[in-house]
Amino acid sequence: MGLTTGMVVQEIGWDSDVDEDLRNDVMDAIDADLIEDALEAVDMVLLWWRDEDGDVVDGLVDSLTDLSKGGVIWLMTPKVGRDGYIDPTDLAEGVKTAGLALTAPANLTPDWQGHKIVRPKGGKK
Repeated sequence: MGLTTGMVVQEIGWDSDVDEDLRNDVMDAIDADLIEDALEAVDMVLLWWRDEDGDVVDGLVDSLTDLSKGGVIWLMTPKVGRDGYIDPTDLAEGVKTAGLALTAPANLTPDWQGHKIVRPKGGKK
């Protein structure tokens, strides 16, 4: 995930179904708690998103509100066969519609798939 001590990580979409081990690993790596409401630009957004949460474009656009220019979004979606699974085609389309770029998915937890999302290089500033 590219985490370092001192990074500010905002968490959006927390619910009782998230992977607490991953959350704890992130907090250990940054040596701080995850924040909900940002007071300044954040280095990373940890966005938990399920199909029933609505249009992923809305979640991604909301994630950009407090994200620094060089920051990244880690979109966590349920894996195939899990409640709330999002079809990869819908995910890719949502990322493109939000004006962002999707990198290769990462297998970070048993139940959740991680998707690193960035602003496109040479894109709008």
